[in-house]
Amino acid sequence: MASRAIWKGQLRLSLVSIPVEIHSATRSASRISFRQIHEPSGKRVKYEKTVPGIGPVDKDDIVKGYDTGDDQYMLIDPAELDAIKLETKKTFELVQFVDACEIPPLYFDKPYYVVPTDDLAQDAYRVVRDALRAAGRVGLGQFTMRGKEYLGAVKPCGDGLLLETLHYADELRDADPLFSDITDDKVDTDLLDVATTLIDRKSGPFDATAFKDHYADALHDLIAAKRKNKKTKRVTTGSDDAPAGENVVDLMAALKESVKKTKAKPAGRGGRKKAS
Repeated sequence: MASRAIWKGQLRLSLVSIPVEIHSATRSASRISFRQIHEPSGKRVKYEKTVPGIGPVDKDDIVKGYDTGDDQYMLIDPAELDAIKLETKKTFELVQFVDACEIPPLYFDKPYYVVPTDDLAQDAYRVVRDALRAAGRVGLGQFTMRGKEYLGAVKPCGDGLLLETLHYADELRDADPLFSDITDDKVDTDLLDVATTLIDRKSGPFDATAFKDHYADALHDLIAAKRKNKKTKRVTTGSDDAPAGENVVDLMAALKESVKKTKAKPAGRGGRKKAS
């Protein structure tokens, strides 16, 4: 499946603007996801936005509320948020450059690939890439994506550019309260020598392919085995376009049937499991 751009705009260096796209550098397609199924009826569990005493509400009637305290909320219309003008909505300007190793790892959040949108943009794109590589620097700037302004660092990555979003300083927790109880006593030198020796023996170049997600592999094996097993219980959820009234009737009947089955079971073995 072709990658879809999640942001389109301009990467700007001083007076030079380069049309670019941002693509996610990670994927979750290989991970297994589950849907919640109501076992008695075999139907998918859905979630509705509801208001106590009113029931389901139209999404067009929903606005954002800022908590001012004492259960009071100041209402803000989505149009008011969209009206906020930010220079970073369509432009990612590199405003500062720092050494590649100067940013603490704690600040890094998510990686993205930055690619030129067309052949005409490639010349300027390559100049920025090679200049960053020659200087050993990363470029810092801000851009707006999905209604939020991000801080990002751009650096060379192979033939292209990698953007890594960074946490703002006020988003990071102070570590001192967590580490303050760790005493600063000297460690046993013999133990330190043994630990250092172990580290040296297990040191080597970083190779991400050497690490596997064992849980994901086991989950894939489980799904494959259950698919082959004809005794595996299956349900057909049917169309999601059934009338709302019919769904309510079916769900009520299923719930009543569940209550009957629950009451019929003895309280001891075979009864309801305790919540973990």
